[in-house]
Amino acid sequence: MAALSIIWAIARKDLLLEFRNREVILSVIAFAVLVLAIFVLAVDLTPQNARVVGPGILWTGVAFAGVTGLNRAFASETERDTFEGLMLAPVSRDLIFLGKALGVFLFMTFALAVILPVFALLFNVVIFRWEMFAIGALAIGGFSVVGTVFAAMSARVRAREIMLPMLFLPVVAPLLMAAVEVTAGVTLERSWRDTAQWLGMAAAFDAVFFVVATVVFPALLED
Repeated sequence: MAALSIIWAIARKDLLLEFRNREVILSVIAFAVLVLAIFVLAVDLTPQNARVVGPGILWTGVAFAGVTGLNRAFASETERDTFEGLMLAPVSRDLIFLGKALGVFLFMTFALAVILPVFALLFNVVIFRWEMFAIGALAIGGFSVVGTVFAAMSARVRAREIMLPMLFLPVVAPLLMAAVEVTAGVTLERSWRDTAQWLGMAAAFDAVFFVVATVVFPALLED
């Protein structure tokens, strides 16, 4: 219970800072919605091709908007020069990682919950099936774990706004592929068996990178 309270305290602190500021959460949501709207205007959508191209457009917007949010994962520590204070806190580095990752996960989940209804409305597709909720949780979970590691790695780099997407996007490409395929299965009304392998791939990705991240993250803080 003590470990859980520490994890929640770190995540809650980050969320309160961002939601009180409001600029970042509004920017993330606005950016993703703008990407969707631009593609709607640029592509001659029909009921048929909207179901095919829509999933790729959705997760492209989510991924790039997520990078904007990930840049803020260690923003308070870098802007206020409190990175050393975070390291000196009498808690395990693993708990710091889990707290940061949980904060990113909840932040991106809130953004996705706003983006999905907009996507369904703009592309006129039905996406509210259990497969969509499953891949949403797995994709955001993977983004949070990988993104937290790379955000810590680039936090004290001057060009972190450029460095983070260059490191983050290639690594999560398999997860994005799985998310697009599952979403396409939902929009095209395929059976769950057609998307099961992609859900399994996303779950395996999350499990592997969760283990890797918990091992690597303490060393990143020390550097």
